[in-house]
Amino acid sequence: MRTSELAGQAGVNVETLRYYERRGLVDHPPRTPGGYRNYPPNAVEVLRFIKRAQQLGFSLDEVEELLHLDAGGPDGCETARALAQARHADLEARIADLQRMREGLAELLATCELPRADRICPLLDAINNPPDTSQITPSAGSRR
Repeated sequence: MRTSELAGQAGVNVETLRYYERRGLVDHPPRTPGGYRNYPPNAVEVLRFIKRAQQLGFSLDEVEELLHLDAGGPDGCETARALAQARHADLEARIADLQRMREGLAELLATCELPRADRICPLLDAINNPPDTSQITPSAGSRR
């Protein structure tokens, strides 16, 4: 399958496909006698996996590790466990942030029924007065 066909089936840009190939995320395909790349059918699944992993918050370096694990990787699962633990911690932090935002929006919606003079905006208060994070140390898996 040629480059443009693969890119179309996987839902990526041709330049994205070539970038993934240069990074080693996608194997260099054999060439046709005319010099065109000839990707195997399973390349579609690999590209879709890469894009889905990115949507879930994995960096391309982490995706590369996941692909390595899928291809056999190390005998143990220490690397997979470390990746999963880091992703889990990141998700927990995001969930906590989203829950705080949901609560703030619920408070804001509740004040909409009040007269204008009595309204407060917890969302704007939260933005104007962020929590003190100077005492928080980033975890080993944090990318912030």
